[in-house]
Order: sequence, then C-alpha cells, then structure tokens
Amino acid sequence: MQPILVLNPISQLGLSRLPPDLYKVGKDFADPVAILLRSADLHKATIAPSVRAIARAGAGTNNIPVEQMSARGVPVFNAPGANANAVKELVLAGMLMAARHVAPALRFVDALDGKAIDLDAKVEDGKKAFAGIELAGRTLGVIGLGKIGCLVADAAIKLGMQVLGHDPEITVDAAWSLPSQVKRAGSVNEVLKAAHFVTLHVPLVAATRHLVSEANIGLLRHDAVVLNFSRDGVVSEAAVRDALEAKRLAAYVTDFPSAVLLRHVGVIALPHLGASTREAEDNCAVMVVDQLRDYLEHGNVINAVNFPNVSMVRESAFRVAIANANVPNMLGQISTAMARGGLNIHNMVNKSHGEMAYTLVDVDSAVSDAVLADLARIEGVLAVRYLPRTLPEAA
Repeated sequence: MQPILVLNPISQLGLSRLPPDLYKVGKDFADPVAILLRSADLHKATIAPSVRAIARAGAGTNNIPVEQMSARGVPVFNAPGANANAVKELVLAGMLMAARHVAPALRFVDALDGKAIDLDAKVEDGKKAFAGIELAGRTLGVIGLGKIGCLVADAAIKLGMQVLGHDPEITVDAAWSLPSQVKRAGSVNEVLKAAHFVTLHVPLVAATRHLVSEANIGLLRHDAVVLNFSRDGVVSEAAVRDALEAKRLAAYVTDFPSAVLLRHVGVIALPHLGASTREAEDNCAVMVVDQLRDYLEHGNVINAVNFPNVSMVRESAFRVAIANANVPNMLGQISTAMARGGLNIHNMVNKSHGEMAYTLVDVDSAVSDAVLADLARIEGVLAVRYLPRTLPEAA
C-alpha cells in the first residue's frame, strides 16, 4: 500500500476515494508517496525524497514550494473551480454588506439597550445613518475571469448590474462561459476608473502583487468599493488605509484580516471564509484526490500548477512517466534509450509548460531497471516513474 501523508482535515468524501487496498492515509508517515493538504505551510518543512506528488484541496498553492518541487520533477495539484460557487456567494454577500452598510448597522443594533422604553424610537432615528444603495444599475469591475470571476459576473448581471471585465490571460474555456453582456476592459486601470464595485479574482504571483496600489487607487470613484477574495497581497493594504482615511474610497471588503486594517472604519474583514462551505470542501477533496490517484496509478497530469496537462488512454500494461526540463532533443534521447533496451514504443505523448515538460510512454513489454536507470541519466530528466499494470481483457 502507498502511504499518503495528510496534513490538514480533508473531507471524508474525498478520502473515501482512496481504496484501502492501494493506499494508507495518515499524519505521521516518514516516507509518503504523496502529500495531501489544504493550508499547511510546506515552505519550512522537509519534504521527503519519497514524495512523488503534492495535492492541495483548494485553488491557491502559495503555501507550497512549487519551484523546489518542479526541480525535483514533482507535480503540485490543485482544485481550480471546485470552490467557485462558494466564493461567488460570499462576494455577493460582501457587495450587499457594503452597499447596505450591514456591518455598522449590526454594531449599532448590538449596542442598543433592550430594556430602554424608547427602543423603537432609537431604532428609527439611528437607521438614517445606514442608508445605502442598490446594486441594480451599478457597474461591477471583475479583474480575473477564471471560474470564480465568470460566476460572479453572471450573478451580477442577473442582479441588474453592468459588468466590466479584465483578464489578459483568459482561457478559451473561460471565454466561452463568460456572459456576452460583460464588456471588456483593456487594463486594470480602465476597470478602476469605471466601476462602482471592483472585485479581484487572480492568483498571487509577482505580476499580480499589488494590482491595486498607491499608484492607481486614486483612479477609483470616491464612493467605490473594493472586494478582495483572492489573496491578501493582490491589494496594497497601505494604499487602502490611506484612501479610506482620505475618504477617497467608500469601503474595502476582504477575506484576509490584517493588523494594518483590523477594526478600521470602512473595512469589512472576514476570517478567510471563501471556500468554507461543506459543499466546497467536498468538491475540492474529491477533485484533487481523483487527480492524485490518476497520476500515481497512470501518470496522467490534470490541474498541476507546475506541469502541463498530459493524459493518455492506456493501451499497454507497461507505462513510463518522465518529468524533464523543456530542452531540445529530449524525445529523441528517450526513444533512443528505449530502443537500446529492446523496447517497442506503442504510444507516446509529450507536452511542455514553461521550463517543464512531461512525457508518457506506453511500450509493448516490461521495462527493466537498467532502462529506467538509463532514462534517469539523461541530462535534463528530473524524475522517472515505471507504472506497470494489468489491463482488463477485451470483450
């Protein structure tokens, strides 16, 4: 049985998809074949040489040393879109809370004296301070049009909002699922200038750090609301603080509390609730466990942040999976090594993703240790896995 190290509570619905005759799941394995986690920080951890894959039951992978794993030929899987509906609903809640001043209104009611004889009068008099606006007819700017961004855009349109979207790296699938009513913006700044509400749905990478910053926050309307359910570093907290204090921003709604903005007037901070629904946790766990199994058993790679998507139907019982640097003549060297070992290639697929490439090879006979060692010696090869399997007989 292959040991899977689990570092966070993972939905049992997902864990149940790991057959007990093939896998053992636990918290204390010294030499696991894979790591399954949610928010555990691996940057300071020692990751055993035995680890062949890391799977996060969520979308973001900034708690995982992805570059280090790439250098070892280890894919890092995530579950993009599995929590999208949960995040979408919380974004809508955030917009409504900001538009109707729900947070300060709740604090006002909580401070009332329930025994006061003039309670009703105080309620009627106090509510004047919390008059808000309606979403219908307002413009929502969506920065990042992946699964979550598309769902938010669609929901906003159904609420009667105008939607302006920006994503220079939008995928074909996302473009097809994007409502036709969404108007395209050519830049982040164009969105900031036009929108009453701005919501961000991008990963935190070097290019997206402080997309909203001191340099462009002044482009927003003074009554604008910024919503960040993406990652805390996507928005400059110092810029938000200064804009709120100068009354150049109406509100900031975030899922990432921080010392800079904690209890600041105009800030609605939630305790990272974006994916905290039973449904989202189940969806993420099922999705990522299925991807992990497919990789461990068949070598297929789907939704790895550092590997290309590579999937090949098995037509042979003998499969070799090779992770390698994306350099010239790699396929030629792999084919030559297999020919030297007397192997006939039945099927092969190779794809690249940036500096990483991945190759699956099905051959017609068993692969010897000598051939595997020969493959591993090729300059640029990072990891070699042999995946023999008994195939079902044809009907």
